[in-house]
Amino acid sequence: MNTLGKSPAAGRGDASSPARTPPAGAAFTEPVIAVLAGGTSAEREVSLGSGKACAQALARSYPTRLFPVDADALPSGLDPARHVAFSLLHGTFGEDGQMQALLEGAGIAYSGCDSGSSRLAMDKAGTKALAAARGIRVAEAILFSSDAKPGADEIADILGGEVVVKPNDQGSSVGLSLASNRAEIAAALEKIAAGRWLAERRIRGRELSVGILAGRAMGIVEIRPRSGVYDYASKYTKGLTEYIAPATVDAATAAAVREAAETAFAACGCRDYARVDFILTDENEPFFLEINTLPGMKETSLLPMSARCVGLDFIALVREMARPALGRFHGAAERLKT
Repeated sequence: MNTLGKSPAAGRGDASSPARTPPAGAAFTEPVIAVLAGGTSAEREVSLGSGKACAQALARSYPTRLFPVDADALPSGLDPARHVAFSLLHGTFGEDGQMQALLEGAGIAYSGCDSGSSRLAMDKAGTKALAAARGIRVAEAILFSSDAKPGADEIADILGGEVVVKPNDQGSSVGLSLASNRAEIAAALEKIAAGRWLAERRIRGRELSVGILAGRAMGIVEIRPRSGVYDYASKYTKGLTEYIAPATVDAATAAAVREAAETAFAACGCRDYARVDFILTDENEPFFLEINTLPGMKETSLLPMSARCVGLDFIALVREMARPALGRFHGAAERLKT
């Protein structure tokens, strides 16, 4: 069991590994954007929705093909001399660096964070440690494995009676539990499945989300779940959550949130785009929650909401998200010529 949030050690994941150059002799043409969607995680349906929306939008600017992913492997037909991958695979395998590593090994240029930063960002405890090392506020937490759970009394003695229990490496609030006393903490611990988990001191406040594009923070979105808990149902059931975009915060607070988002993005070695989430206390202190490297990408999702705050509609946003990967594709083509 590890206690986090007091004096984390600084460090960073292996976020700088370049994609391999495609095989010698590959004949490059103008690339097709290969949208990868589906996958095998608990977030498959969300991914399929994101993939369909992005494929339609990207097709307005580039040759585009949707590739359904039904196994933990590269879909057949991907060619490093013809395709640039645009992955919308959420959760395990898609977002944890495994798909990115396969793309790198095959020499396929792709959009979004590389395998090292993807792997790191999926690790909530590791990401929080890096953020805290850069001076960003994080909630104190206990990291533990399902086969070595701390007791409810131990958690409450360290973190207080109000805690959040959640998987260390899942997205979309999968497995999230809120507990307000020792009995509820015990009940949350009884429900957990295999894997690594976090028990985190609950920070009361407003939930904020910030999109990052090319390393720069876009608009701040406030999330107001009607149930008071932004869980899976609140995220994906129409009418259960209200979104305020842009969020109503003063200029100084907005600047602090954006700076923290950009700092966390850089600290984790991220590239191209991501979404960074915070809790803003009544004292206007932002507490970092997590980085989502492959967030939901329907037109009504949080990252597109953030982009609209700075004047980017959905079609313009996905075009800008694909641009760096296209640059990497053409850079590889030029290197093969020399």
